[in-house]
Amino acid sequence: MILEIAQLQVRPGQGAEFEAAFRVAQAIISSMPGYLGHELQKCVEKADHYMLLVRWASVEHHEIGFRQSAGYQAWRKLLHHFYDPSPTVLHYEQVAGPGLATSGS
Repeated sequence: MILEIAQLQVRPGQGAEFEAAFRVAQAIISSMPGYLGHELQKCVEKADHYMLLVRWASVEHHEIGFRQSAGYQAWRKLLHHFYDPSPTVLHYEQVAGPGLATSGS
């Protein structure tokens, strides 16, 4: 499993509109092959700062399956005008913690 983490800075004062658009857009991402789940978190300390966490079966499911799909174009149209600056998106794989099976346990 791969965890995509996207840092989202929404234009000041547009948080409510962004959240409403995200509620629509999440149906797009959740229908993609390799999608395993997502969370949208709102920062407590910084206004209009969000963190999107998306679990994918592989990086390719995100980078190719989603980002090269017609669904991604609809996602962009719904959400990308809210961001300033453009999001930072990175992929992570789990190396420790609950839920990771280790040999010899």
